[in-house]
Amino acid sequence: MATLQLLMNENLFIRDPQETELGRKIVQDSIGMIDELGFEKFTFKKLAMKIDSTEASIYRYFENKHRLLVYLIAWYWNWIEYRIDFGTQNIFDPEQKLAIALRIIAEKKERDPFFPQIDEEALYRIVISESDKTYLTKQVDADNKEGLFRGFKSLCGKIASFILEINPDFRYPHSLISTALLTAHQQLFYAEHLPSLTNLKKANGSLHKQSEDFLNEMVFRTIKV
Repeated sequence: MATLQLLMNENLFIRDPQETELGRKIVQDSIGMIDELGFEKFTFKKLAMKIDSTEASIYRYFENKHRLLVYLIAWYWNWIEYRIDFGTQNIFDPEQKLAIALRIIAEKKERDPFFPQIDEEALYRIVISESDKTYLTKQVDADNKEGLFRGFKSLCGKIASFILEINPDFRYPHSLISTALLTAHQQLFYAEHLPSLTNLKKANGSLHKQSEDFLNEMVFRTIKV
């Protein structure tokens, strides 16, 4: 099966990790380590030992571990947009396109054979638990000027366009979708760790189907003409 590459903002890295075997290994093993250890305990020193390389080699690709995390989260959003594009091709009904997008956002993530170097299941867990750390920083404005959040904004813009096809008079399409994207991950986190903060319950079957139902109700009821 052919493998694909997602086009990533060049400001996310010093050297494109998709272009070399070492770079791909840095990305692949960092996902596994951050998923296992958490971002706080993850270091380039530990990663270098894991991949039998040196910290200096990793720094040739990413200036620090925060920039690596931003890269991983950006890759995830680009992948979600790619899947929505694929899932909505030849679909002309905007309500159907919106429902497909919400399903893709909410559903349990599985390994994508077109991107064998990425463990999307582990990356999804990282997005749920660590993605806020990419923008809740003092340097968020500088990072934004460099376009580091372009993937997330592009994804929001795409789904917001579906909303405007359904209801051109709705005034808050980007606000609603950015909220829905973050809510989808927060509610799953709450269900696992802070259950009193959500109505999604592990005992009620698939959390992801409950999340999809919640997103559909939240978004479609809000934009109802």
